[in-house]
Amino acid sequence: MARLEAEKQNPQASIWVGGVGVFHVEAKLKGLTTPYRAPYSQFIDEKFKDPDGYWIGLYVGPLAFATNKNKAKELGINPPISWADLLKPEYKGLIRMANPNTSGTAYNVITTLVNIYKRDEAKVFDYLKKLDANVNMYTKSGSAPGKDCAIGETTIAIGYLHDLVKLQKEGAPIVITLPREGTGYEIAAMSLIKGGKEPLEAKKLYNWILGDKAQAIIASWYVIPLSPKAPKNKLVYKLEDINLIQQDLLWEAQNRERLVEKWNKEIGK
Repeated sequence: MARLEAEKQNPQASIWVGGVGVFHVEAKLKGLTTPYRAPYSQFIDEKFKDPDGYWIGLYVGPLAFATNKNKAKELGINPPISWADLLKPEYKGLIRMANPNTSGTAYNVITTLVNIYKRDEAKVFDYLKKLDANVNMYTKSGSAPGKDCAIGETTIAIGYLHDLVKLQKEGAPIVITLPREGTGYEIAAMSLIKGGKEPLEAKKLYNWILGDKAQAIIASWYVIPLSPKAPKNKLVYKLEDINLIQQDLLWEAQNRERLVEKWNKEIGK
């Protein structure tokens, strides 16, 4: 986002692939991207793409928890299975999550709570303050807590499911749990950059990414692809297996700077 804004008068790229969908919504609002309706876009569910064609979802990544089995056994604790569990006193100093100033994953944690508490921000920030007592570090990147949990630097991590599954498949001694109240998710999205110097090539790449070959690659990342073109046999989790909360990406984009600043004032001092 920062780079797109800095290069607005002279874009150095023509397509933006990946990144949390809320940033693509924000880029649309700031006039940084341009609409395009690719032939394969018809296969993506309406709730996972922009109604005006400015961005399209590639995959869903739900928020999940990882618990290091060895550390948990040593401490005599059970893995958390709900957002409420994360506030338990026995988890004091054991949880690691990212910082919402630098991580879309962490901002997604905030918006998930906003939805769970039906936009009652007093309850959301009361929860976040209590959670802060159990957090041992706020990392710059959203994937870092899971990696730290995998090597035993922290007992519990909050991250995206696909990052955690990848670590588990690579042999990390972690248990993955999904919060029973429901979980938020990222929509990794794709947009064309307004004023990009290679619009034709950008559209070709856009079309290819929505096609069969690229979708097979995306499915191999342990994410949940949004295109029915993706092979189902590669999926570890399916959308219907997960209790996803209802998210409003437009509201989340419009309120991101305000909510992050509020977090800075009340928690990230």
